[in-house]
Amino acid sequence: MSAVILDGNRISADIKNEVADEIRGLAGSGVRPGLAVVLVGHNPASEVYVRSKVKACEALGVYSEKHTPSEHVSTEELLDLVESLNSRDEIDGILVQLPLPPQVDAKKVLMAVDPAKDVDGFHPMNVGFLSTQRPGLVPCTPSGVMEILHRSGISVSGADAVVVGRSDIVGKPMAMLLTNAHATVTICHSKSHDLPGICRRADILVAAIGRTGMITRDYVKPGATVIDVGMNKIADRAEFERFFHGDAKREAAFAKNGSVLIGDVDPAVAEIAGAITPVPGGVGPLTIAMLMSNTLKAMKLRRGERLRETAVRQA
Repeated sequence: MSAVILDGNRISADIKNEVADEIRGLAGSGVRPGLAVVLVGHNPASEVYVRSKVKACEALGVYSEKHTPSEHVSTEELLDLVESLNSRDEIDGILVQLPLPPQVDAKKVLMAVDPAKDVDGFHPMNVGFLSTQRPGLVPCTPSGVMEILHRSGISVSGADAVVVGRSDIVGKPMAMLLTNAHATVTICHSKSHDLPGICRRADILVAAIGRTGMITRDYVKPGATVIDVGMNKIADRAEFERFFHGDAKREAAFAKNGSVLIGDVDPAVAEIAGAITPVPGGVGPLTIAMLMSNTLKAMKLRRGERLRETAVRQA
Protein backbone atom coordinates (compact mmCIF):
# COMPACT_ATOMS: atom_id res chain seq x y z
CA MET A 1 0.00 0.00 0.00
CA SER A 2 1.16 3.53 -0.71
CA ALA A 3 -0.38 6.61 0.87
CA VAL A 4 -2.43 9.20 -0.98
CA ILE A 5 -0.31 12.36 -1.14
CA LEU A 6 -2.23 15.39 0.16
CA ASP A 7 -1.22 18.22 -2.18
CA GLY A 8 -0.80 21.39 -0.10
CA ASN A 9 0.24 23.42 -3.14
CA ARG A 10 -3.07 22.75 -4.89
CA ILE A 11 -5.18 23.44 -1.79
CA SER A 12 -3.21 26.63 -1.08
CA ALA A 13 -3.82 27.84 -4.65
CA ASP A 14 -7.55 27.14 -4.29
CA ILE A 15 -7.77 29.17 -1.07
CA LYS A 16 -5.79 32.07 -2.55
CA ASN A 17 -8.09 32.10 -5.59
CA GLU A 18 -11.14 32.21 -3.32
CA VAL A 19 -9.66 35.12 -1.34
CA ALA A 20 -8.75 36.98 -4.55
CA ASP A 21 -12.28 36.47 -5.93
CA GLU A 22 -13.82 37.85 -2.75
CA ILE A 23 -11.49 40.87 -2.77
CA ARG A 24 -12.36 41.57 -6.41
CA GLY A 25 -16.01 41.47 -5.38
CA LEU A 26 -15.32 44.31 -2.92
CA ALA A 27 -13.97 46.60 -5.64
CA GLY A 28 -17.15 48.67 -5.80
CA SER A 29 -17.08 49.35 -2.07
CA GLY A 30 -13.71 51.11 -2.23
CA VAL A 31 -12.50 48.85 0.59
CA ARG A 32 -9.79 46.21 0.52
CA PRO A 33 -8.02 44.33 3.30
CA GLY A 34 -4.72 45.74 4.55
CA LEU A 35 -1.79 43.92 6.14
CA ALA A 36 1.21 45.49 7.90
CA VAL A 37 4.29 43.33 8.45
CA VAL A 38 6.95 44.32 10.98
CA LEU A 39 10.38 42.87 10.19
CA VAL A 40 13.15 43.77 12.64
CA GLY A 41 16.79 43.53 11.60
CA HIS A 42 18.20 41.24 8.91
CA ASN A 43 17.37 37.62 9.72
CA PRO A 44 17.74 35.88 6.31
CA ALA A 45 15.01 33.28 6.94
CA SER A 46 12.60 35.96 8.18
CA GLU A 47 13.35 38.13 5.14
CA VAL A 48 12.46 35.21 2.83
CA TYR A 49 9.17 34.58 4.69
CA VAL A 50 8.23 38.26 4.59
CA ARG A 51 8.98 38.54 0.87
CA SER A 52 6.66 35.59 0.27
CA LYS A 53 3.92 37.24 2.31
CA VAL A 54 4.23 40.59 0.54
CA LYS A 55 4.26 38.83 -2.85
CA ALA A 56 1.07 36.95 -1.93
CA CYS A 57 -0.59 40.23 -0.93
CA GLU A 58 0.26 41.78 -4.30
CA ALA A 59 -1.08 38.76 -6.19
CA LEU A 60 -4.39 38.64 -4.30
CA GLY A 61 -5.17 42.37 -4.10
CA VAL A 62 -4.40 42.82 -0.40
CA TYR A 63 -2.91 46.21 0.49
CA SER A 64 0.39 45.64 2.29
CA GLU A 65 3.18 47.60 3.84
CA LYS A 66 6.45 46.50 5.41
CA HIS A 67 8.04 48.19 8.43
CA THR A 68 11.73 47.45 9.00
CA PRO A 69 13.02 48.82 12.32
CA SER A 70 16.73 48.48 13.09
CA GLU A 71 17.99 45.36 14.88
CA HIS A 72 18.85 47.75 17.74
CA VAL A 73 15.21 48.82 18.22
CA SER A 74 13.92 48.98 21.79
CA THR A 75 10.76 47.39 23.16
CA GLU A 76 9.28 50.88 23.65
CA GLU A 77 9.94 51.86 20.02
CA LEU A 78 8.28 48.69 18.75
CA LEU A 79 5.32 49.25 21.06
CA ASP A 80 4.91 52.75 19.60
CA LEU A 81 4.94 51.30 16.06
CA VAL A 82 2.36 48.65 16.95
CA GLU A 83 0.13 51.26 18.59
CA SER A 84 0.28 53.45 15.48
CA LEU A 85 -0.75 50.47 13.32
CA ASN A 86 -3.54 49.61 15.77
CA SER A 87 -5.00 53.10 15.28
CA ARG A 88 -5.07 53.00 11.45
CA ASP A 89 -8.41 51.87 10.09
CA GLU A 90 -7.06 50.78 6.69
CA ILE A 91 -4.76 48.24 8.41
CA ASP A 92 -6.77 45.10 9.19
CA GLY A 93 -3.90 42.79 10.06
CA ILE A 94 -0.61 43.27 11.92
CA LEU A 95 2.06 40.60 11.73
CA VAL A 96 5.20 40.91 13.85
CA GLN A 97 7.74 38.55 12.30
CA LEU A 98 9.54 36.38 14.86
CA PRO A 99 12.16 36.00 16.17
CA LEU A 100 12.74 39.47 17.62
CA PRO A 101 16.19 40.61 18.86
CA PRO A 102 17.12 39.62 22.43
CA GLN A 103 16.77 43.14 23.84
CA VAL A 104 13.07 43.21 22.83
CA ASP A 105 10.34 41.82 25.09
CA ALA A 106 8.62 39.77 22.37
CA LYS A 107 5.64 38.76 24.52
CA LYS A 108 4.95 42.38 25.42
CA VAL A 109 5.06 43.41 21.77
CA LEU A 110 2.75 40.59 20.64
CA MET A 111 0.31 41.35 23.46
CA ALA A 112 0.16 44.97 22.28
CA VAL A 113 -1.32 43.99 18.90
CA ASP A 114 -5.05 44.72 18.73
CA PRO A 115 -6.72 41.26 18.94
CA ALA A 116 -8.99 42.29 16.04
CA LYS A 117 -5.84 42.72 13.90
CA ASP A 118 -3.94 39.71 15.25
CA VAL A 119 -3.79 37.72 12.00
CA ASP A 120 -1.34 35.25 13.56
CA GLY A 121 -4.03 34.33 16.11
CA PHE A 122 -1.52 34.42 19.00
CA HIS A 123 -3.26 36.92 21.29
CA PRO A 124 -4.83 35.35 24.43
CA MET A 125 -8.19 36.86 23.46
CA ASN A 126 -8.16 34.98 20.14
CA VAL A 127 -6.99 31.82 21.92
CA GLY A 128 -10.01 32.23 24.20
CA PHE A 129 -12.33 32.75 21.23
CA LEU A 130 -11.01 29.52 19.67
CA SER A 131 -11.43 27.62 22.93
CA THR A 132 -15.04 28.79 23.32
CA GLN A 133 -15.90 28.54 19.60
CA ARG A 134 -16.53 32.26 19.09
CA PRO A 135 -15.64 34.15 15.90
CA GLY A 136 -11.98 35.17 15.97
CA LEU A 137 -8.62 34.77 14.27
CA VAL A 138 -7.02 31.31 14.36
CA PRO A 139 -3.28 30.55 13.96
CA CYS A 140 -2.49 30.04 10.29
CA THR A 141 -0.75 26.66 10.30
CA PRO A 142 -3.38 24.74 12.35
CA SER A 143 -6.23 26.28 10.38
CA GLY A 144 -4.37 25.29 7.20
CA VAL A 145 -4.22 21.69 8.43
CA MET A 146 -7.99 21.73 8.93
CA GLU A 147 -8.41 22.97 5.36
CA ILE A 148 -6.26 20.09 4.08
CA LEU A 149 -8.40 17.56 5.96
CA HIS A 150 -11.70 19.13 4.89
CA ARG A 151 -10.79 19.66 1.23
CA SER A 152 -9.30 16.16 0.96
CA GLY A 153 -12.53 14.56 2.16
CA ILE A 154 -10.99 13.17 5.36
CA SER A 155 -13.63 12.76 8.04
CA VAL A 156 -12.70 14.38 11.35
CA SER A 157 -15.93 13.94 13.31
CA GLY A 158 -15.64 10.89 15.57
CA ALA A 159 -12.02 10.19 14.54
CA ASP A 160 -9.28 9.44 17.05
CA ALA A 161 -6.74 12.25 16.56
CA VAL A 162 -3.30 12.52 18.13
CA VAL A 163 -1.28 15.76 18.07
CA VAL A 164 2.44 15.33 18.82
CA GLY A 165 3.66 18.70 20.11
CA ARG A 166 2.17 21.22 22.52
CA SER A 167 3.40 24.60 21.25
CA ASP A 168 1.16 27.65 21.53
CA ILE A 169 1.58 28.25 17.79
CA VAL A 170 0.66 24.79 16.43
CA GLY A 171 0.08 21.98 18.93
CA LYS A 172 -2.43 23.52 21.32
CA PRO A 173 -4.59 25.34 18.72
CA MET A 174 -4.46 22.23 16.51
CA ALA A 175 -5.88 20.15 19.34
CA MET A 176 -8.65 22.72 19.94
CA LEU A 177 -9.61 22.86 16.26
CA LEU A 178 -9.83 19.08 16.05
CA THR A 179 -11.87 18.99 19.26
CA ASN A 180 -14.23 21.65 17.90
CA ALA A 181 -14.64 19.45 14.79
CA HIS A 182 -15.78 16.56 17.04
CA ALA A 183 -12.61 14.44 16.97
CA THR A 184 -11.47 12.61 20.10
CA VAL A 185 -8.12 14.28 20.69
CA THR A 186 -4.96 13.30 22.56
CA ILE A 187 -2.19 15.88 22.76
CA CYS A 188 1.22 14.47 23.62
CA HIS A 189 4.88 15.42 23.61
CA SER A 190 8.42 14.27 24.34
CA LYS A 191 7.61 13.48 27.98
CA SER A 192 4.57 11.31 27.18
CA HIS A 193 4.88 7.65 28.22
CA ASP A 194 4.74 5.14 25.35
CA LEU A 195 4.53 7.79 22.64
CA PRO A 196 4.56 5.22 19.80
CA GLY A 197 1.65 3.37 21.42
CA ILE A 198 -0.40 6.56 21.77
CA CYS A 199 0.28 7.53 18.15
CA ARG A 200 -0.70 4.08 16.85
CA ARG A 201 -4.25 4.69 18.10
CA ALA A 202 -4.67 7.67 15.78
CA ASP A 203 -6.88 7.79 12.73
CA ILE A 204 -5.41 11.29 12.22
CA LEU A 205 -1.85 11.88 13.41
CA VAL A 206 -0.44 15.42 13.42
CA ALA A 207 3.33 15.66 13.92
CA ALA A 208 4.46 19.08 15.13
CA ILE A 209 7.35 18.39 17.47
CA GLY A 210 10.30 19.77 15.46
CA ARG A 211 12.43 16.60 15.39
CA THR A 212 13.78 15.27 12.10
CA GLY A 213 12.00 12.08 11.02
CA MET A 214 10.98 11.23 14.58
CA ILE A 215 7.64 9.66 13.60
CA THR A 216 8.57 6.29 12.10
CA ARG A 217 6.43 3.38 10.89
CA ASP A 218 6.23 2.12 14.50
CA TYR A 219 4.18 5.21 15.41
CA VAL A 220 1.55 4.86 12.69
CA LYS A 221 -1.58 2.72 12.39
CA PRO A 222 -1.90 1.28 8.88
CA GLY A 223 -4.28 3.43 6.85
CA ALA A 224 -4.03 6.48 9.15
CA THR A 225 -3.91 10.06 7.86
CA VAL A 226 -0.55 11.61 8.75
CA ILE A 227 -0.10 15.39 8.76
CA ASP A 228 3.55 16.47 8.90
CA VAL A 229 3.94 20.04 10.18
CA GLY A 230 7.71 19.75 10.64
CA MET A 231 10.26 21.58 8.49
CA ASN A 232 13.83 20.45 9.10
CA LYS A 233 16.99 20.56 7.00
CA ILE A 234 19.32 17.60 6.43
CA ALA A 235 22.86 18.52 5.41
CA ASP A 236 24.66 15.40 6.72
CA ARG A 237 25.29 12.62 4.18
CA ALA A 238 24.79 9.78 6.68
CA GLU A 239 21.48 11.25 7.82
CA PHE A 240 20.45 11.75 4.21
CA GLU A 241 21.16 8.08 3.45
CA ARG A 242 19.12 7.00 6.49
CA PHE A 243 15.96 8.68 5.20
CA PHE A 244 16.36 8.98 1.43
CA HIS A 245 18.58 6.11 0.27
CA GLY A 246 17.67 5.26 -3.32
CA ASP A 247 15.53 8.38 -3.86
CA ALA A 248 16.99 9.75 -7.12
CA LYS A 249 15.05 13.03 -7.01
CA ARG A 250 16.20 13.82 -3.47
CA GLU A 251 19.73 12.72 -4.33
CA ALA A 252 19.85 15.25 -7.15
CA ALA A 253 18.55 18.00 -4.84
CA PHE A 254 21.09 17.09 -2.16
CA ALA A 255 23.95 17.12 -4.68
CA LYS A 256 22.86 20.51 -6.00
CA ASN A 257 22.04 22.30 -2.72
CA GLY A 258 24.03 20.41 -0.11
CA SER A 259 20.84 19.85 1.87
CA VAL A 260 17.22 18.73 1.59
CA LEU A 261 14.10 19.42 3.59
CA ILE A 262 12.39 16.79 5.71
CA GLY A 263 9.54 16.92 8.17
CA ASP A 264 8.99 15.31 11.57
CA VAL A 265 7.82 12.13 9.80
CA ASP A 266 10.11 9.47 8.32
CA PRO A 267 9.29 9.29 4.57
CA ALA A 268 8.96 5.49 4.92
CA VAL A 269 5.66 6.11 6.76
CA ALA A 270 4.10 6.72 3.32
CA GLU A 271 4.32 2.96 2.77
CA ILE A 272 1.70 2.23 5.46
CA ALA A 273 -0.31 5.46 5.90
CA GLY A 274 -3.60 5.95 4.11
CA ALA A 275 -2.84 9.60 3.34
CA ILE A 276 0.13 11.85 4.10
CA THR A 277 1.32 15.41 3.57
CA PRO A 278 4.71 15.69 1.85
CA VAL A 279 7.58 17.97 2.92
CA PRO A 280 7.93 20.27 1.13
CA GLY A 281 4.58 20.90 -0.55
CA GLY A 282 2.23 19.82 2.21
CA VAL A 283 1.34 21.99 5.20
CA GLY A 284 3.89 24.74 4.42
CA PRO A 285 2.07 26.40 1.50
CA LEU A 286 -1.12 26.63 3.57
CA THR A 287 0.44 28.97 6.13
CA ILE A 288 0.63 31.97 3.78
CA ALA A 289 -2.73 31.11 2.18
CA MET A 290 -4.36 31.17 5.63
CA LEU A 291 -2.59 34.45 6.47
CA MET A 292 -4.28 35.98 3.43
CA SER A 293 -7.59 34.41 4.46
CA ASN A 294 -7.15 35.72 8.02
CA THR A 295 -6.46 39.25 6.76
CA LEU A 296 -9.70 39.18 4.76
CA LYS A 297 -11.55 37.69 7.75
CA ALA A 298 -10.15 40.40 10.06
CA MET A 299 -11.39 43.07 7.67
CA LYS A 300 -14.88 41.54 7.58
CA LEU A 301 -15.03 41.21 11.38
CA ARG A 302 -13.81 44.80 11.87
CA ARG A 303 -15.52 46.57 8.98
CA GLY A 304 -18.38 44.20 8.16
CA GLU A 305 -21.16 46.59 9.11
CA ARG A 306 -19.77 49.33 6.86
CA LEU A 307 -19.41 46.85 3.99
CA ARG A 308 -23.05 45.80 4.41
CA GLU A 309 -24.17 49.43 4.45
CA THR A 310 -22.22 50.12 1.24
CA ALA A 311 -23.78 47.05 -0.42
CA VAL A 312 -27.28 48.23 0.53
CA ARG A 313 -26.63 51.71 -0.90
CA GLN A 314 -25.37 50.21 -4.16
CA ALA A 315 -28.28 47.76 -4.49
